[in-house]
Amino acid sequence: MEGQIIELEKKYWNGVENNDYETVRNLTFFPCIVAGKNGIQSISEIEFKNMFDSGQTNKIKVLNIYDVKEKLIAENTAVIGYRLDFEIVDQSQKAPIKCVCTSTWVKENNKWACVMHTETELEIKS
Repeated sequence: MEGQIIELEKKYWNGVENNDYETVRNLTFFPCIVAGKNGIQSISEIEFKNMFDSGQTNKIKVLNIYDVKEKLIAENTAVIGYRLDFEIVDQSQKAPIKCVCTSTWVKENNKWACVMHTETELEIKS
C-alpha cells in the first residue's frame, strides 16, 4: 500500500494537466466532495463532465508534489496529504501557486477512487 495512493494522485493530476477526462473520471468516486477557496461542493458525474468540458478548470502544470503523508484507514479506505506547487498555463504570474491537498480514497470492486479532495492555497511570506 505504501506509495500506492500518491501514485494515483499523480496519475489524477497528470490527467488534469493533459485534459484527459477519462483518466480523471475513472479515478473519481461520484458524487465527489471538493473543498477549496470556492467553498464545499458535492459534484455529480454529470456536473463534473460539464465543468471539465466547459473549461471552467484552468489549464495547469504541476511543478512538484512533496511532503507526502499517506495512511491506510481500513482495507478499502486511505487518506493522503501533500504539498503541491503548480502554475496556471497561459497566465502571467510571478511565482508558482503553493497549496496543501488532502484526499480520501476508497477501494470498491478492487479499484481505488477519490471520494473527497481538499486544496488550501498557502500564503507566501516574503
